[in-house]
Amino acid sequence: MRYGFTTGSCAAAAAKAAAYMLLTGKEKKQIAIETPKGIVYHAKIEEVCRGEESVLCAVRKDGGDDPDVTTGALVAAEVTIVKHQESGACEIILCGGSGVGTVTRPGLDQPVGAAAINRVPRRMITKEVMEVCETADFHGVLQIEISVRGGEALAQKTFNPRLGIVGGISILGTSGVVEPMSVRALLETIRVELQQKRAEGYEIVPVSPGNYGLAFMRENYGFDLNLSVKCGNYIGETVTMAAALGFRGMLLTGHIGKLVKVSGGIMNTHSMEADCRMELLAAAVMRSLSGADKFVLAEKILQCGVTGEALCCLSQAEALDQVMRELMDKIMFYLTKRAGTGMEIACLMYANEYGELAKSDGFLRMLQELSL
Repeated sequence: MRYGFTTGSCAAAAAKAAAYMLLTGKEKKQIAIETPKGIVYHAKIEEVCRGEESVLCAVRKDGGDDPDVTTGALVAAEVTIVKHQESGACEIILCGGSGVGTVTRPGLDQPVGAAAINRVPRRMITKEVMEVCETADFHGVLQIEISVRGGEALAQKTFNPRLGIVGGISILGTSGVVEPMSVRALLETIRVELQQKRAEGYEIVPVSPGNYGLAFMRENYGFDLNLSVKCGNYIGETVTMAAALGFRGMLLTGHIGKLVKVSGGIMNTHSMEADCRMELLAAAVMRSLSGADKFVLAEKILQCGVTGEALCCLSQAEALDQVMRELMDKIMFYLTKRAGTGMEIACLMYANEYGELAKSDGFLRMLQELSL
């Protein structure tokens, strides 16, 4: 299957090409950038627009064999000289233009009011343009405006409006590359990892959706998440496979963004399958609290776009611990039901801003057994 490139890679390539044409006066029909994954992206340049102090270039998003709604969209970068200087390092001002969303709610990669251009794409764009500045011996200030043709309409087909990102899509990507994998291939990869652990003599298997929370687990429990089987969104399938392979126990650690869904019996946590995070948190509020205030808090939770925002509401209401314990009880109910009687499950749930949120009764004991 053919891989593609993220909107972040497209933005970085467009910005590099525009900076090159602006600072050298030469034309570019194709530009190469190195993605964080180490794969070189040779991007075709489209819709060049030149001015005296600015150049705009666009790159068409190619999602490879794993396309999404942004595949085919033109991601453009306009680079403008704000200030000339005789010496000193080049300064980059990065902003979002038409079709790029603006963050209006807390808890996302960028602060409220910022363009929805995530950290890794920001680093990519800055790195590529700074290299051009050095090659062209430019000293001064450049503004880079990223825009997406039709981005506002595309955003309506994404979760951006629900997340509080308005006016367009997000410029995303952590590796710079879109790596397509079929569901069957993903599940087979998980199965192979589980089989390897069993063959190595593991009776308890550590599982996590990914490496989100790597630092938290290492600092608080001395546990390296790299040792865990990565289940992605397929929590239920992984539980079933682990039980079938004869593991005595399974230790699941994960971020609330995924595990909250399990509290409603949702075992495939991909956003395209289900997204009831706020509804499940509001239900936990109603079950665990008493008094009229719980109705106000539940309503407030339902208006949140991301779990980080909801946790802030719970913390301000001094209800975080109580609601998280209720949530963990439900998570354990569904995990245990999925596992059957032959395999014990323990679970820990955390969030970046709040650290540990809740753990099941058997978590510490199972972690100790796993560490022996």
